[in-house]
Amino acid sequence: MLRCHVTPQPIDAQAVIAGMEEPAAGAVAAFVGLVRCSSGSGREGSVERLEYEAYVPMAERVIQEILLEAESKFGILHGVVEHRIGVLSVGDVAVAVAVATPHRAAAFDACRYVIEELKQRAPIWKREVFQDGAEWVNAHP
Repeated sequence: MLRCHVTPQPIDAQAVIAGMEEPAAGAVAAFVGLVRCSSGSGREGSVERLEYEAYVPMAERVIQEILLEAESKFGILHGVVEHRIGVLSVGDVAVAVAVATPHRAAAFDACRYVIEELKQRAPIWKREVFQDGAEWVNAHP
């Protein structure tokens, strides 16, 4: 099963990971991205919140393609990506990726592949909001 969801609803990372049960899986690897108080762009000052925007139908299509690529390259048995959009506070889960594979090396490699490709290719945009302003981070697609 390969599944992705771009949603304004909070993400339950534990539920994403728990959904990886598969008799043939010997490993599950997960990545959970959290909103931190420091800027990813190097700007001074504390981040008050993040605002994510996405072209949801295309983002979900691109993420599904990435999961299919990971299935082919790494033999994933299950793969789930959930990405949040809207206004997120410090500590909120922004993205959860989980993959199940027969062996641990493939699980680690597949998980890294999925999150790195998602960051490069999915039409999802992040804006950091500070007390004195805001800026877009790593604008792409």
